[in-house]
Amino acid sequence: MINRIRDIRRQKGWTLADLADACDPPTTPQTVGRLETGMRNLSLKWMERIAAALEVDPELLVRSEKAGHPQIVATLAQGGAQALVETRDAMLATDLGGGGVLMVMTVDYPHGEYRPGDQLWLRQLAPEDAGRAINRDVLVPRKGGRFAFGRLIDRQGDLVGILPPGHGQKQDVVRDPAWIGVAEMLVRRL
Repeated sequence: MINRIRDIRRQKGWTLADLADACDPPTTPQTVGRLETGMRNLSLKWMERIAAALEVDPELLVRSEKAGHPQIVATLAQGGAQALVETRDAMLATDLGGGGVLMVMTVDYPHGEYRPGDQLWLRQLAPEDAGRAINRDVLVPRKGGRFAFGRLIDRQGDLVGILPPGHGQKQDVVRDPAWIGVAEMLVRRL
């Protein structure tokens, strides 16, 4: 097995020392370096410790040698597309996300900036965490198996105010939703 500790650490912009300090209990940069290069065995205990420090699921730290993985091969800089000195594993935005269940809503009819065929990936939050989602697009369950979708514009007590996409729409108010799905990633075929 090849581990992805170095790729994930670099994508977060961390040094070996940053990751070593983030471990609980802290370890040394040398130990992290040995784990990254395979000079030290990556046990289940170390996987859980490193994954917790990086705030990812432990299984993201390893991959099969046979399994292909998308590679970052270039960056779009001020002067145009630039090749990287060394390719590295790409990570999905959902891999770096926090807790909460992921869910997907498909778009069948154009609404605001969303087009038919789009997939909107949402991360479930508890209603008490709604403050983190103000001014973001959300999906909220309503009574009777229905949903409200749009920009979360207000939360007062057990009420949330949602402005549907498009012009001239009237605010939806949902009382005491079971959860709030916050838009995290838009997938659109080109």
